[in-house]
Amino acid sequence: MGVSIRRIVPLAVLACLAVLPVAGAAASHTQPKAKAFEVKGARYPGMQHLRLKYGPVLVKPGQNTIEINFDAPFPKVPGYITRFSPNLTYLNGKVPRVDVLHLHHGVWLLDFQPVFAAGEEKTILNLPRGYGFAYRPGQKWALNYMIHNLLPNRDRVYMTYDLDFVPASTPAAKRIHAVHTIWNDVEASKAYPVFDALRGMGKNGRYTYPTQSPTDPYAGGAARNRKVIDRAGALVFTAGHLHPGGLANDLYLTRGGRSVRIFHSVAKYWEPAGAVSWDVAMTATPTSWRVAVKPGDILSTTATYDTRRASWYESMGIMPVAMADGVKGVDPFKHKVDVPGAITHGPLPENRVHGGKPSGLPTASSLPDGPVPSGPVAIKGFVYGQGDLAGTGLFGRPPIVKAGESLSFVNLDANPTDNVFHTITACKAPCTATTGIAYPLADGPVVFDSSELGFGLRGFTPASNRDTWRTPASLSPGTYTYFCRIHPFMRGAFRVVS
Repeated sequence: MGVSIRRIVPLAVLACLAVLPVAGAAASHTQPKAKAFEVKGARYPGMQHLRLKYGPVLVKPGQNTIEINFDAPFPKVPGYITRFSPNLTYLNGKVPRVDVLHLHHGVWLLDFQPVFAAGEEKTILNLPRGYGFAYRPGQKWALNYMIHNLLPNRDRVYMTYDLDFVPASTPAAKRIHAVHTIWNDVEASKAYPVFDALRGMGKNGRYTYPTQSPTDPYAGGAARNRKVIDRAGALVFTAGHLHPGGLANDLYLTRGGRSVRIFHSVAKYWEPAGAVSWDVAMTATPTSWRVAVKPGDILSTTATYDTRRASWYESMGIMPVAMADGVKGVDPFKHKVDVPGAITHGPLPENRVHGGKPSGLPTASSLPDGPVPSGPVAIKGFVYGQGDLAGTGLFGRPPIVKAGESLSFVNLDANPTDNVFHTITACKAPCTATTGIAYPLADGPVVFDSSELGFGLRGFTPASNRDTWRTPASLSPGTYTYFCRIHPFMRGAFRVVS
């Protein structure tokens, strides 16, 4: 199955656990040195800097599944967590390249409620002075994580997290206000909260979800991107989470029918090619940010993606907010609180392989016709059974299909033993350059995508719960190139003939 449960828990509880990442995406084309970007946390007398790690975790070939575990370590004494910095490392302590192996998401849950989270962009949660997440030993912690292995090999890793921790026994702890997390998500009621931002959607190359959705994404129910505040207090921290292609998360507060934007979390891309990769840092609220809220206030969030260059599948838009009860803040309807934020880290070394260089793969349009398949093109062993651009001879030639008909694919790697997910996703020809965090892209002249062919617990994994797919019958004559979004070194082509 796509989800592995280390201990048996009720399905209703799992629905609470399957929330996803924090952090996200926007634009800068320079590559400054990673020196003093990281904002240090507030210092307190007696504060401890803890490096905790969960694992070692066995990562299977091509893995892209969600796991849940209840054994993640935390401090042994009560206190306050004021800063949280996540990462993923090999057993030797080195950080994997993001184009090879990365932490798609990790969510740390306390008593089944999300507290900390991280995505590939590795946003650092850094609470302002005087605030912290209250912790006591014996509370029920769970870790929901998704490790994405882009290659067909096994590995072992640790999930690490650095904490700034103020023990309750220190005098400083008595002056810290406890905060709790309000989980804002554009698809909050979904276990795997994703949506597609296809090329051309929106206006002027920008697509804001759910505001510009061509169909009502919340038909038949309440808007999932809204949270109702049930007590008075102040919001003290937030940062957005987006996937590649994302530009910004926006957080709004509504009171008495009047709405105002209270924070604009921008994705700052270090990626030279722009908003197309994980080489990004999200802006978080400044340490002075305080927003007063009342019972009945409504928080809502949106996510904006760049849809000019490519399609973005399984996109996200999440904005967790730290709130302190009974604390005074600024009335956002009387004073401006939507101020610029600050990024929490600079460019990361693990994001330096961008791809897009000559690879030696053949140009599919120059290859002779392949055979007319007698059955589905089989995907097995991370290889497309016919028309794989890494293939030689007849095997590497594009299979042909007549106009008005469809070519079928079957994922034989989606078996009970391996359960590896694959996609057939359109990319711009020749689609032969080297793999990296910015290449290939879903930028084919015609948009098509098979979704993730494979099987998993419905709603808790990216699996489509089928292993077959057929190309659109409406394709015009020509040669079409494609790749696997999960394992982008896989490239293929097929040909439509008159």
